[in-house]
Amino acid sequence: MRAWILASALGLLIAGCGGELSWQTNDIGGLMPRLKFTLTSENGRTVTEKQYQDTVNLLFFGYTSCPDVCPITLSRLRSVIERLPADVAEHVRVLFVSVDPQRDNPGALREYTSVFGNHVVGLTGTEAQLDALTQRYRTTYGYGEPDEQGNYEVSHGSAVYAFDQTGEARLLIRDNDSLTAIVNDIRVLVRT
Repeated sequence: MRAWILASALGLLIAGCGGELSWQTNDIGGLMPRLKFTLTSENGRTVTEKQYQDTVNLLFFGYTSCPDVCPITLSRLRSVIERLPADVAEHVRVLFVSVDPQRDNPGALREYTSVFGNHVVGLTGTEAQLDALTQRYRTTYGYGEPDEQGNYEVSHGSAVYAFDQTGEARLLIRDNDSLTAIVNDIRVLVRT
């Protein structure tokens, strides 16, 4: 009986009018294309979206030298995953795509992503591959002027794109979304 009540309660949370899902973050279902890319992984291998199917994928663009947005966003995503039940968390992956391939080689990516947990995978690519992917999801990036030591900043978006287990774009998570809202939406996304 208790299991039936819990299942019914979850069903009510998931279903809105007409059986549609009710999200607490931004619903982008039908507005963005499916997950698709060819990139280089933090292990130095060429990968496509097919290597990451059957999980909920959270796509985030950034770079390892980022002073604020990237570490804050990846820390928040780690907190979200830690708050999920273990049987849900095992079906969630963060795809951190570096738009700074000149500095972010596979070794640098692997070292950086390891700080944020084993759910995070570092990816990068050629300028053409990165341009195709960022244009696909309507975001941009750009490089600042190098200083005397050759250091430069990279501008990039802060949004996280959530794809369901079939690769469909479902949610846009922004930095003003609460952890509770993100946890709830990811839990629903994994279980749908």
